[in-house]
Amino acid sequence: MDRTPAPRPGPVPLLIACALGIERLALRTGDRSGAPRPMTVLRTGMGPKNAERAVDDALGKETLRDAAVLATGFCAGLAPGMRPGDLVVAEETRDARGSTACTGAGLLVQELARALPGRAVHTGPLTGSDHVVRGQERGELLATGAIAVDMESAATLHSAVRAGDRPVAAVRVVVDAPQYELVRIGTVRGGISAFRVLRAVLPAFFEWHRSSLLPRR
Repeated sequence: MDRTPAPRPGPVPLLIACALGIERLALRTGDRSGAPRPMTVLRTGMGPKNAERAVDDALGKETLRDAAVLATGFCAGLAPGMRPGDLVVAEETRDARGSTACTGAGLLVQELARALPGRAVHTGPLTGSDHVVRGQERGELLATGAIAVDMESAATLHSAVRAGDRPVAAVRVVVDAPQYELVRIGTVRGGISAFRVLRAVLPAFFEWHRSSLLPRR
């Protein structure tokens, strides 16, 4: 009888996807102590088509085939009272193709509260759009039950689960909210606040990754 031990599975990678260079800069300059090996921060480019294409390409590589995927970056808040710098943890992402359930949303809320004490964390559905949402459209999306909107998270997670069973999540930082639209004075201040928050989220992401891993196929 062959008693040769079966090969031990390697570590499950973490793929963090964001759209913009400024978002990637925040993530690359944040606290990486405790980062999993391997970990990739992927800049997808703006919009759902770019996000889907970039994630498909990344997960097609052998080194990332089984990666846990987390979509992050900035978003527009929909609910009254949201402010730049608030955090959004998606319970699910939505687009025209349907919804994708997120893994470990409660754990992310807990870890983000630890990493950023006093910072508001909102949970609920995160909806997708192919354009910047303003004005009346905010209220229309809020009426669907969504609490925030961005252009890449839904496409990112849709691509991730289509490529295979894996943990997926979306965490966004509000840079634009009903009382703080991008066209208004104060946008720069709001953007700086959101950038600083995004720099501080990595420890929560790493804890989510450690706690939410699925067996390798």
